Amino acid sequence: MVDTCNGLLLLLGIKQSLRPPDEEHPFGWGKELYFWSLIVAIMIFAVGGGISFYEGVIRVMHPEPMRNILVNYWVLGFSICFESVSWTVAFREFRKEKGNQGYVEAMQKSKAPTTFVVFIEDSAALLGLLVALVFISFGHILDMPILDGVGSMVIGLILGGVATFLAYETKSLLIGEAADPKVVADVRRIAEADEAVEKFVRARTVHFGPDVVLLAMDLLFKPLIASAEVAKAINRMEVEIRALHPQIKYIYLEAKAVATIQKD
Repeated sequence: MVDTCNGLLLLLGIKQSLRPPDEEHPFGWGKELYFWSLIVAIMIFAVGGGISFYEGVIRVMHPEPMRNILVNYWVLGFSICFESVSWTVAFREFRKEKGNQGYVEAMQKSKAPTTFVVFIEDSAALLGLLVALVFISFGHILDMPILDGVGSMVIGLILGGVATFLAYETKSLLIGEAADPKVVADVRRIAEADEAVEKFVRARTVHFGPDVVLLAMDLLFKPLIASAEVAKAINRMEVEIRALHPQIKYIYLEAKAVATIQKD
């Protein structure tokens, strides 16, 4: 139930994030995706991990003999098969998205949390099912029903750890992360290569969604350059930057001439 609800919440986040900008949200609704990803992490922690751990404590304090053990094996067996299919799809998509990066590095640098959230959630679910199978099997073989509760507590700890990691990563995106350093390096290269620019001062970026980046750039233009030439240079740089990185939707420039700086 938690897994299914989380999937629906992520779909809601994707749909909401695609809404066009309006007067109240001039940079769009992209962070809706980050918000609902954070809610998913909270759901995994509170509902999935919390209930599993609580049920485990109850079963450890009041162990009950296992009944209809074959039903447990059938349910877990089918669940593992279905979850394996889901995990395989998520793994392939995440591996395609991460490129040459390591798995943890790709999760930390990703600006689109849906893929790695589904991958991590499916991994935790599959691991939880295997833990349940092992503890139920040993509980049955050794006639120790308390192991059923211990297994549930272990599953709760796994889900809690996964949820904490997801919450940390999505919180960072929700607050506002800068664009990839390679993107900033490309912006700097384009600015410094323009004939009208004397000096690149700095560039600041922030993600408002996986494919929506705001760029604020400070430049010093050459002495005595005409305002018309400055305008042409800005247009040239904007066209070149957007052609190379179309996710940079908004560009703001603080432009001054060297002569003006010296005078000030």
